[in-house]
Amino acid sequence: MAEWSGPVAGWSAIVAALVFGYLLGSIPFGVILTRLAGLGDVRRIGSGNIGATNVLRTGRKGLAALTLLGDGLKGTAAVLIAASWGPPAAAAAGLGAFLGHCFPIWLGFKGGKGVATYLGILLGLHWPTMIATALVWLATAAVTRYSSLSALVASALAPVILFLFGEIRYAELAALLAAILWVRHRANIARLMSGRESRIGRP
Repeated sequence: MAEWSGPVAGWSAIVAALVFGYLLGSIPFGVILTRLAGLGDVRRIGSGNIGATNVLRTGRKGLAALTLLGDGLKGTAAVLIAASWGPPAAAAAGLGAFLGHCFPIWLGFKGGKGVATYLGILLGLHWPTMIATALVWLATAAVTRYSSLSALVASALAPVILFLFGEIRYAELAALLAAILWVRHRANIARLMSGRESRIGRP
C-alpha cells in the first residue's frame, strides 16, 4: 500500500475514503434482495434486522447467502479500493463501511449489527485474520449453537489476532468496530444472560 504524500493530501484522502466507505456500506442488501424476491420488507419479519440471519427467517436460504455475501463484500470492496491511497485511507474506508451498514442514511440510520461487514473489512485489511476470526466464529457456534455469542467472541478476538500478526494500526480499528458491534448486540447479550437467546436452527 502506498504511503501518504503529505498531511493535506493525506487528510483529504482519509475523509474521502470515510465518505466513500459509508455510502458503499449503507447499501441494504437484505432489504433490496427480499423486495426483489417479492417477500416485502425484511424489517417486518422476525427481529426486524436487515442482515442475513433475519433474511434466513423468510425461509429463503439463497437470499440469506446473497445478503451475507453482499454485506461482507461491500466492506472488502471499500477497503481495497481506498487502499490505493494508503493504509490510513483503507482503515477509514473500513470504518465508513461499518458505520454505513449499522447506521444507513437511507433507512433512517437503523441498519444491521455488522457481523458480515466486519468480516469483510478484515478480509480487505488482512485476510489471514479474517480466516482466523471466521474459524473462531465457527468453533464457537459448533460448541454453543449461539450465532450472537459466536459473533461476540470472534469480534473480540480479531483485534488480538491482528496485534499478534503485527498489524497494530488495524488492530486499533478492529477494536473500535468490535466495541460498536457489541453495543449493537446489547439485546442479544441480555437474552444470553437470561437464557432466552435462540440457538442456531431453532426459532
